[in-house]
Amino acid sequence: MAVSEKPLLAVLRGKKAEKTPVWLMRQAGRYLPEYRELRARKGGFLELATDPDAAAEVTLQPIRRFGFDGAILFSDILMVPFALGQDLRFEAGEGPRLSPPLADTALETLGRVPDRLEPVFATVEKVAASLPVETAFLGFAGSPWTVSTYMVAGQGSREQGETRRYAYRDPGAFAAIIEAISTMTVDYLSRQIEAGVEAVQLFDSWSGSLSPAQFERWVIAPTAGIVERLKRRHPQTPIIGFPKGAGGKLPAYARETGVDAVGLDETVDPAWADAALPSGLPVQGNLDPLALIAGGEALEKGAVHILSTFSGRPHVFNLGHGILPDTPTAHVNALLQLVRR
Repeated sequence: MAVSEKPLLAVLRGKKAEKTPVWLMRQAGRYLPEYRELRARKGGFLELATDPDAAAEVTLQPIRRFGFDGAILFSDILMVPFALGQDLRFEAGEGPRLSPPLADTALETLGRVPDRLEPVFATVEKVAASLPVETAFLGFAGSPWTVSTYMVAGQGSREQGETRRYAYRDPGAFAAIIEAISTMTVDYLSRQIEAGVEAVQLFDSWSGSLSPAQFERWVIAPTAGIVERLKRRHPQTPIIGFPKGAGGKLPAYARETGVDAVGLDETVDPAWADAALPSGLPVQGNLDPLALIAGGEALEKGAVHILSTFSGRPHVFNLGHGILPDTPTAHVNALLQLVRR
């Protein structure tokens, strides 16, 4: 099957589909028993993500089990700061840690280590050679604002207060961090595309913490720059933007960044999004991950509402955020049957 005929890619390029294509964020992960078994053998998350054979296997596991229309590369958004010279580790039960944090250390003191990204490209090549012909392959990176919050604080936080204060206190220094992330991200995504991915997603998981003016400066502008530079290199590769928590700022994001499709989190009313976003713009989302866990009527009502609301525009069915570890695999099967019915 030619790339242009893959259902997911056709929708991302603006074509309405008879059957809505579907993939789920974090579809390769802890809810799958085969993933848990492999991770237990490999040890830590970083060891798993930087082993091309293991990471390719994890990427392919949900495709074998469920037959999603898209495979998403198994990796992490913090590979970019890892390549920019911060040390990365994952603490059990506490999440990722980056050191030294840029709240305490100047960006210029980091020694860049781009070779740390090579295992990711090897993973892409292995997956691309093994995917079913009809399955699209998505790569990804974190958007500069979200990645910067980890780089500055050294870890994740709910309010991103330390990074927001840094951006207000020294916007020039913070702009340099954003530009370093942006430049590395363009090269990183370009190499993913050259290795075999067919579309990419920019995850801005913490964009909802910013005021409108800061959102314009630290989310919209850097994303637009990445899109423009990446499109110069790969004009045919669709780019999905996912600004989680953007809410009422979504229309501006859609108009000004140049992304080919916009991902919607579970807090967005599909009817509002359909009316507010540019006509014909592909959208992705946005079932509540907890509705998938609940199953039954909650799952069916939520999915049917989303499907019917977006029936007039190109739509990729997905969750409003990542699939959660305690999600029953039977509920994933039920969702796929419903979407494809």
